[in-house]
Amino acid sequence: MSNLDFASVLANWQVFVDGAAITVLMTVIATIFGLVLGIACGWSRAQGPLWLRIIVSCYVELTRNTPYIIQLFFIFFGLPAIGIRMSALNASIISLIINLGAYACEIVRSGIQSTPKGQVEAAQSLALNNWQIFTRVVLPPALSRVWDAIIGQVIIIMLGSAVCSQISTAELSFQANLLASQNFHNFESYIVATVIYLFLAVVVRQIFRWIGPRFIFAR
Repeated sequence: MSNLDFASVLANWQVFVDGAAITVLMTVIATIFGLVLGIACGWSRAQGPLWLRIIVSCYVELTRNTPYIIQLFFIFFGLPAIGIRMSALNASIISLIINLGAYACEIVRSGIQSTPKGQVEAAQSLALNNWQIFTRVVLPPALSRVWDAIIGQVIIIMLGSAVCSQISTAELSFQANLLASQNFHNFESYIVATVIYLFLAVVVRQIFRWIGPRFIFAR
């Protein structure tokens, strides 16, 4: 059994930093737009007109019941067949947004539908319009009830971004694979990548737990 050599792997720390930076970038963009999409779709499924509920339901069921890697390949390899071409990074981000939006939709919808009817009726009695009722009365407490589930889904998306290495997106797992192929220290390279993913997951969880009650559903 060969001795482990973390020193030679960590000597290439910049490779891991670059990969982690791309992973964080993808996660931040996907989280912002994915949650906005999820909230819009959650409202559509809970309170929207029938035609819109049908369209959103088809999107959600298609996304949630097909493998993420197939969705990624369809965007990156399939869309060029109809003239839509994009970089690996852009394809990865778009696929993450679409995926997170579908799962966040169901999470948000459950929070919206658990809103007591009396709260809505009280808001209507104060002459608030539908937009004010949704954004001020329904959405904040709905998000507070499902915030932990949203955090978990964002972390799943961040970890799932490792699949994007399959189309050569230079995120963390891609960089770990590249380094392992160069120095043949596979075990050490993947251990370092694992530790970084674990660190990022813990940081993301703590950031969301800090942001939520202060800015998203603050009383």
